Amino acid sequence: MSGSSLNAARRERELAESTDTVDLLVVGLGVTGAGVALDAASRGLSVVAVDAHDLAFGTSRWSSKLVHGGLRYLAKAQFGVAYESAVERGILMTRTAPHLVHPLPMLLPLTPMVSPAQGLMARAGFVAGDILRASAHTPRSVLPRPRKLSTTETLRMARGIRRQDLRGGLLSWDGQLEDDARLVIGLARTAAAYGARILTRCRVQELHGDGAVVRDEVTGTTSTIKARAVINATGVWAGELVPGIDLRPSRGTHIVFRAETLQSPAVALTAPVPGASNRFVFALPQPDGLVYVGLTDEPTNGDIPDVPQPTAGEIGFLLDVLSGVLENPVRHEDIVGAYAGLRPLLNHDGKTADISREHAVLTSPEGVVTVVGGKLTTYRRMAEDAVDTVLRQRDMQATPCVTKTLPLVGAGNTSALVGQGIPDRLIRRHGTEAALLSRDPELLQPISDDIPATMAELVWGVEHEGALDVGDLLDRRTRIGLVPADREVAVPFAERALALQTRAARSVD
Repeated sequence: MSGSSLNAARRERELAESTDTVDLLVVGLGVTGAGVALDAASRGLSVVAVDAHDLAFGTSRWSSKLVHGGLRYLAKAQFGVAYESAVERGILMTRTAPHLVHPLPMLLPLTPMVSPAQGLMARAGFVAGDILRASAHTPRSVLPRPRKLSTTETLRMARGIRRQDLRGGLLSWDGQLEDDARLVIGLARTAAAYGARILTRCRVQELHGDGAVVRDEVTGTTSTIKARAVINATGVWAGELVPGIDLRPSRGTHIVFRAETLQSPAVALTAPVPGASNRFVFALPQPDGLVYVGLTDEPTNGDIPDVPQPTAGEIGFLLDVLSGVLENPVRHEDIVGAYAGLRPLLNHDGKTADISREHAVLTSPEGVVTVVGGKLTTYRRMAEDAVDTVLRQRDMQATPCVTKTLPLVGAGNTSALVGQGIPDRLIRRHGTEAALLSRDPELLQPISDDIPATMAELVWGVEHEGALDVGDLLDRRTRIGLVPADREVAVPFAERALALQTRAARSVD
């Protein structure tokens, strides 16, 4: 997409240009903030979007990489949230990001941990989820019908599960993101193609209803960005910029395994939490040979860290629950990585697991609009509601929202790319742009046997996706950093990619 490239030179230029008054300042470049920037820019508004760190630096990169269809919310009688989730899942899978979201088969093994009555309830829930899919107009060709599996079929799909007294399994389908951070990058680049200024490493020091004072974290200089409206989309950090925002963060932890540790399951495994009626741990296979296992739901108090850390108790809980459905229990030494994220939940009484995932759009006395709550799947609706609010409150004119049908960069028919020697990983992660990443065959070799990422992705991340340092490349553009041992191996490759761009910039100067 023309004009979508983000890089250090564009950032420097657009930061220098941010002296005029724009229609909208967006603070935060996670999935919600990037979605707000795209929504507003595609309506014809002038937009500046800033983040103190990088694209997808916060909660948006710590998810389960799922696009939920709302089944879990049906079980809690949150019918509005469930329907909204199903609708937004369908939009992502069929229109806006089909290259990044694919169908994921999810298996609930009928082990002795699942009583016959619980099995019947689960099966009824899956049927209700399929009705929800139909009501959201998601084609069955995208998400197949749920069904009961024989014991033989169940073991063929997941060889590692416990065989004793196994009664078969229940198969359902949901949406899986290739990578949550890549969705944010796609949103930000698409917004940039519509003229939004995407400025990472710009920390807001003062926020007002008509703009902000920001510090360039690269140079240390400060400047003022003036805007007709301001949207605070900083998630769990929202209350640090706008007083009166009452959040109750909840920590969700995942652990990471090599796929062979779990005998390379072809489906996501669903493990019931003992003693809980509707709570599960999921083992989610990833296309590149890893399995993410999660997640927890623990209330978090005190200061909000930049990078949350899993606790030993949460890791032990995940190991224990998963081992309950496996023939050979997993051990702590099998874990190759772990991560945690904080959900920006609105404060209500009760357990954090019971708090509604509805979002809210709040306006401060100074006129700053804050969007909080919600979840990754419904980012687009959250963004639309936030932009509608500022248009109404500030009496600003704009065209109607178009993000329901607006493809992100890379979206499109990729079938013509198959069989051309382009690595499948590039097609999955970059869609139609994979051909551009493949122009130099010398850059297409995997970094190592355990790391399928290529130098082509690292160079592309610097030239077109706004990566400014090693962390940007390994922890957000490629996600190599989810496995610390792999990250260590990849650091010299990332440094080389950054050096190549630096030399190219000097040659232009």
